[in-house]
Amino acid sequence: MTGPKPAAAVCEEAVCRCAEPIPERLRFAFQPIIDFKTRTIFAQEALVRGAEGQSAGSVLSKVTADNMHAFDRHCRIQALKSASTALSDRPELLSLNTMPNAVYDPATCLRTTLAAASANGFPINRIMFEMTEHEAVNDPDHFAMIVRSYKDMGFLTALDDFGSGGAGLTLLAAVMPDIIKLDMALVRNVHISPVKRTILSAMVDICERFDIKIIAEGIEVKAEARALFDLGIHLFQGYYFSKPQLDDAPAISDINWSIAS
Repeated sequence: MTGPKPAAAVCEEAVCRCAEPIPERLRFAFQPIIDFKTRTIFAQEALVRGAEGQSAGSVLSKVTADNMHAFDRHCRIQALKSASTALSDRPELLSLNTMPNAVYDPATCLRTTLAAASANGFPINRIMFEMTEHEAVNDPDHFAMIVRSYKDMGFLTALDDFGSGGAGLTLLAAVMPDIIKLDMALVRNVHISPVKRTILSAMVDICERFDIKIIAEGIEVKAEARALFDLGIHLFQGYYFSKPQLDDAPAISDINWSIAS
């Protein structure tokens, strides 16, 4: 006769619905999010790669409904381990991508993340979770609950791809994240689009009123960065400034800081 299962097993099977992780060793590349106003690195985003450095798309193509919960958890733990080396003795935040729909009960399902953060010496307030707005479409109430729970646990929260999903400002009002990352479609060619600049100017006003930071990602040319900076946005990410580095995090000296006309 077998006894009751340990709490961890209950979490695995009943709450998180975790299947076995995908059978591939994961590596991570780090891409900086810079603060152009202070000429510092605000955060390093951990981007999943395959064992031989394969692209994120190659890795994510193997994620299914059956293993996405375990994959999401496994990524968080492995990213923290990788960051403990890449960001050793450095002050910037660690940005982790996560699938909110892979978490059923945050207090239980994030226990392994909290343990990994502690084991690798990462303070909770230096970890930022990026959650895509696309995931809110199927179950916006669950999505909002997850974001609020992350904030209550001391993590920073960011809505990724903001402006691309169906929830938009309604979701922003419901969850009030610490940060929004603008969808690349709003960033691309912003310097030649009066409509995009008008929309982003309004977003800057809204976010300043509620102390929400804005990150513009996917910047590829100097003119985009200049236009965004003139609008009052100064947290930037993109190939123009720095490409991701495999198993390492770019330093301040690796950043292209020029956006002067």
